[in-house]
Amino acid sequence: MLVNGAAVASVDPLVTVLPALVLILAAARLGGDLAERLGQPAVLGELCVGVLLGNAGLFGVPSLSGLADNATIDLLARLGVILLLFEVGLEATVRDMMRVGGRAFAVAVLGVVTPWLLGWGVGAWLLPNHSGYVHAFIGATLTATSVGITARVLKDLGRAGAPEARIILGAAVIDDVLGLVVLGVITSVLASADTGEGVSFAGTGLVFLKAAAFLVGALGLGVVVVPRLFRAASWLRGRDVLLTTGIVLCFGLGYGAAAMGLAPIVGAYAAGLILEEAHYEGFTRRGERPLAELVQPIAGLLAPVFFVVMGLRVDLRAFLQPGVLVLTLALTLAALAGKQACALGAWRSRLDGLSIGIGMIPRGEVGLIFANLGLTLTVHGERILDPVTYSAIVLMVMITTFVTPPALKWSFQARRGPVAAGEDGDVQQK
Repeated sequence: MLVNGAAVASVDPLVTVLPALVLILAAARLGGDLAERLGQPAVLGELCVGVLLGNAGLFGVPSLSGLADNATIDLLARLGVILLLFEVGLEATVRDMMRVGGRAFAVAVLGVVTPWLLGWGVGAWLLPNHSGYVHAFIGATLTATSVGITARVLKDLGRAGAPEARIILGAAVIDDVLGLVVLGVITSVLASADTGEGVSFAGTGLVFLKAAAFLVGALGLGVVVVPRLFRAASWLRGRDVLLTTGIVLCFGLGYGAAAMGLAPIVGAYAAGLILEEAHYEGFTRRGERPLAELVQPIAGLLAPVFFVVMGLRVDLRAFLQPGVLVLTLALTLAALAGKQACALGAWRSRLDGLSIGIGMIPRGEVGLIFANLGLTLTVHGERILDPVTYSAIVLMVMITTFVTPPALKWSFQARRGPVAAGEDGDVQQK
């Protein structure tokens, strides 16, 4: 190619992206393996590896934090988180949430409202120079509960069938739905404020109604449209038709959520939630594996990119600034205390409220998703999460995820005797 008569070599973007992916994926696998050998979720190892790579300059090694600013890497990370939420949604169904009844819903509501209020209070207390939007978003980052991490811990403890486990998992799913709705509402409110349209109670209510309408509409798709869509797709020949159809639904609802002013991950999660194996029996009858198994390798490839990139964006030097450790400690205490309010959901029952509260603690990948979104949002030129606040939130996510396995093991062992399945009437609902 000639520019002003001089030859300029055209650089293929893959030349810079491929080595970065080699490093990110290899580091993610090594970090995940080390974490699991230590009895921790692999996501923590992937996150820690990203933190180390992004802060290598502190140890005299060239920093790799610039990888997080690469447009292609960032796009792959965003796709990874969409597929991750789709995969998490596939692990639960609307029917699963209905089975645990009103008690799980009460636990979930307490697990969203209380941390949100506490997080908002911490933001208003320690970050008085920031706007109320920042405080509200900080509260929203504390609402999440990691379904995947909680399920893994309960399974490792051999308590996956306990009534408390069913309440925890059902509430965690509802918790995530409510948290994503809250996130969608806040995102839309921030967009309105940033364009100068102003924010009113009526406007906020309208956004909430839009979020609720989207979720109700998605459930309607699950009943009316999705079975017909997959039945028609089952007539198509060729490989990976089931996988392609599932991802089309995931991306389609993700776009639909974005078009309504919500986060695309809301749509991806809803797509997984409404899908059931009965919808694609035509594929399984001809020998194809379930959709969750088909999605897992793709999500398993791209989701670690997201977690490593999240770690790359953590600046450890931020913790040397005055007040940052205080902010981290306050957010962590608010995150722990907020989920203990979930124990009230076991009131007047034989359920172990302490175990339920502890089981709702880990923020995991969902908390990181919230934090990452905060880096992309601005109001009147002010970034919702600056590097200092973002780093404090990420450390809070790591701490809450680290403490859950040993704390949940202790709480179950501290009980004099396990509660037999079916003791609580609310849990027996089918």
